[in-house]
Order: sequence, then structure tokens, then C-alpha cells
Amino acid sequence: TVTDEETQDRTYIKGLIDQASQERVEVLVGGEVDEEVGPENLAAQADQAPIVKLVDHILLDGYLKRASDVHLEPYEKRFRLRYRIDGILYEEFNIPLHLMQALIARLKIISNLNITEKRLPQDGRFKMSMEKKEIDYRVSILPISFGEKVVMRALDSSTIALKLSDLGFSLQAMETMERMIRRPYGMILVTGPTGSGKSTTLSAVINDLNTPERNIMTIEDPVEYQIPGITQIPVNPTINFTFAEGLRSLLRQSPDIIMVGEIRDFETADIAVKAALTGQLVLSTLHTNDAASAINRLVDMGVEPFLVSSSVIMILAQRLVRKICRFCRAEVEIPTAVLANLGIETASSGKRPVFYAGKGC
Repeated sequence: TVTDEETQDRTYIKGLIDQASQERVEVLVGGEVDEEVGPENLAAQADQAPIVKLVDHILLDGYLKRASDVHLEPYEKRFRLRYRIDGILYEEFNIPLHLMQALIARLKIISNLNITEKRLPQDGRFKMSMEKKEIDYRVSILPISFGEKVVMRALDSSTIALKLSDLGFSLQAMETMERMIRRPYGMILVTGPTGSGKSTTLSAVINDLNTPERNIMTIEDPVEYQIPGITQIPVNPTINFTFAEGLRSLLRQSPDIIMVGEIRDFETADIAVKAALTGQLVLSTLHTNDAASAINRLVDMGVEPFLVSSSVIMILAQRLVRKICRFCRAEVEIPTAVLANLGIETASSGKRPVFYAGKGC
């Protein structure tokens, strides 16, 4: 029997397909269906117009809702779609299970992945044109109990043009960063959890420093933002081209500024520290919860403390803060006890600060 919820989901999907407009969404980079790869019926289903339009409009819907990630998750009796918006996952609707394999095959095709491989994880990427705006998608496919889970990270190419002043840092933090990134050598580390904007901050720093007089080189896994005028190198662990190996070769290219996507091991940390001490400005990221922990992390990797103190000139720990919509915000009352715990005194001044919460447009 079909529940009311499933009927609503199917009606929503049918409407999504019926409203499809190929002029609004276009695959720019991706593979063509290879007739020799995989079961013919699966490749044929993946290339049918309804499946193509469904994939296109799942992505378009996520783009219009400003989703940073698109999650497709198979379970025993449903195939769930979720969008991550402002750091929080929101469930959208369930896709009929009989469409699951064809939909995943479509994503594998445009990502240049093997549609017959269902036992091993696969990573790929593709580019879409969303209403005349190019969006890169980084695709991760992971086999789980009831099929394959797909997570797509959206990388907006317009972010390439961001400057440090566009990121919302406080005035004091901006002044410190502006001063430090102008140093001729040293190491600058950006720390924070996954999805906290570390790569975007480093891209903004590189944009501010990108002039014809400087040779700026990056080594990343993978290259997230294509920046004109910058030499960008993707690592490839399958052929043993690691961060350390790439960084070692990169130093022979006479760089002025080096950006290392992430410091993961002693070898990479050691080479990066020595590069910072011998005349290059080195930018990189670490996965730590705060700025102070970055020093301990480097020492735990095996870098000598005196080298850390000599090379590191700034450590920035950052988080993304959700903003309240100015169009639908409404005043809310905060209990006096909560204000007191936050160190906000109202009794002496007699004035109570005004707080707002978003109601939802």
C-alpha cells in the first residue's frame, strides 16, 4: 500500500520533472554514456529524459536554496534527499526506490565514474551551469547496507573573486591578517572543523596577493577553486604523488607564495616549515578546534618546537556564523538569567539590549 506521504513525494517529484527546463541547467563537464561499460539497461535508464531532468532539478533546487551539500541516502524502504543549508541538514523528500539505481548511474556518468563498480568508494567531480552561473560539484559515492550513498559538495566559482574584506571578519582580525599576509616569509595556518570555510579564506588571501610580480603555487586534494594566474597542482595518492612529494617538487619552481591544502603528516609539515624559514610565505590548514592546538598538533607530528616558533607567524581559528534574515527577523525576549550568564548586565544601565530571531520568509 502507498501512504499519503509517499503519494506526496511522488507528486512532488513528478512536478519537478514536469517543470524541468533544460535552459536553466546544463552539464558542462562530464562523461558520455559508454555503451561497453555496465549493464546496457542501466546506462539506458540513466540517460532517459526523466532521470536526467530529475538529477538536474535536484541540483537546481539545492542551488536555489543555497545548499552547500546534497545528500542522497538509500535505506531499506526509502531513498532520502537532504540538503545542507547554513551547516544544518534539512530533509527534502523521498525518491521512489525503483529510481535509485538509474539516478546514481546518471551521477556516475557525468562524474566520469565506473557505473558497474558498487563495492568500492568512488570520488569524482562535474560542472553544471545553473542559470548562467558555473557550479563545480565534488562527488563522493560510498557503498552502504542498502545501496550507495552519494554526497555532492557544491563549489561556487563566483567565490573565486572573493577578497578578505568580503568574508565578514572583525576589524581587528582584518588588520592583523592584512599585516601578516604581507610578510615576505613565514607560515600562516587556518584551523577549524570541516566545512568552516578554511579553503575559502585561503582563496581570498591568494586573491589579495595575486599580482604578476609573484609566483603563487598551490598543492591541493583536490583543487577546489580554479584561480586565474595561479599554478595549482592536484595530489594523486594512487601514483604516490602526495602532498610531501608535490611540495618537494614545487620548491624547485621558484615560488614566492605556497598554499598547501592540508598538513596531514610529519613529512609535509617538515617541508612546509623549512620552506617558511627559507624565504617563502606558506599558507595551509589544520584540523584543530582552536588556534593554540595547532602548535601542539605540529609538535605531535614530530616538528621540533624551535622550528615551529621560528616559522609560524599567524594561526587563525575560524567558524561560520549563521546570519538572521533582515527581512523576516522579529524581536525576542531573552531571560535575565541567560544575559547574566553571558556577562551582559542590564540592572546598572537600565537599558535592555534588543535581540532578534528569524521567523522564516
